[in-house]
Amino acid sequence: MNNLAYQQGKMERLTRKWWFFLLFVLIQFIPPYASKGYKFPDEWGDVIMYALRYAFIYSYSGVFTIFKIIPIILIVGIIVFRNKVARLLALYVSFSYVLFAFGQSIAVTKKYGVAVCTINVVMFLVVAAFWAWEAIVLKNDFKPAKIPIWKYWVIPLLLFAFWYPLDFRTAKPDFNPVHLFTNVAGVTFCMMTPVYVGLLTLYWPRVNIAAMRVTSLVGLIIGLYNISQFWYQARHTLVERHPAHTLTCHIYLWFNPLAKTPTTQRAN
Repeated sequence: MNNLAYQQGKMERLTRKWWFFLLFVLIQFIPPYASKGYKFPDEWGDVIMYALRYAFIYSYSGVFTIFKIIPIILIVGIIVFRNKVARLLALYVSFSYVLFAFGQSIAVTKKYGVAVCTINVVMFLVVAAFWAWEAIVLKNDFKPAKIPIWKYWVIPLLLFAFWYPLDFRTAKPDFNPVHLFTNVAGVTFCMMTPVYVGLLTLYWPRVNIAAMRVTSLVGLIIGLYNISQFWYQARHTLVERHPAHTLTCHIYLWFNPLAKTPTTQRAN
């Protein structure tokens, strides 16, 4: 037990180092992989787009409900049974990031064959490793304690991310409550990371600081990618095509700042 505490302390100190953050900056320069037709470096961005947009997890819509129900059960379990469920939660979160790494970052397409967004694979597996470590050390403490009221601001955002009220056929808001149990959010990094980090913020500082720090860092990086790319693409598409509805277009852009629209379409 003392050795685990010592190793946890080392990881917390490690994740505060400036060069640790620099490593994640350098990871961004890892090129994507494609098994055919890849003109490097000219098609670097195109390969990433194909890998993300046509990731094979989106072809298995039958599992979406499973990956919405399990987090609900685990979070309710944390509320009711507290630390008795802590290891199960950590194992599931670790598994989720392995799923994001391989299911949401790899696609089989006609144009590029097997396309891999290697940046995401590496970062998501690092996050998965930190949560696997949490399943061993059990640093997260979900025992009853008074939570300051101001911390509850994260709950609406957490629920909104998990709900993800969007109709993918029309790319328009859809607040049907059935999406809480059926849509793609449970198998996506962008929607589940706010849920996991949001849960930890409620119990901070009685959490695994290293795991929270790395999860938040990767979430920030992916979030910046998504927002910048979505705004760049969507602004030209929506505003230029509908100049008379500029305000409406910008409201939509704020509602859904996601660059990767899940689809079951196959790439040409």
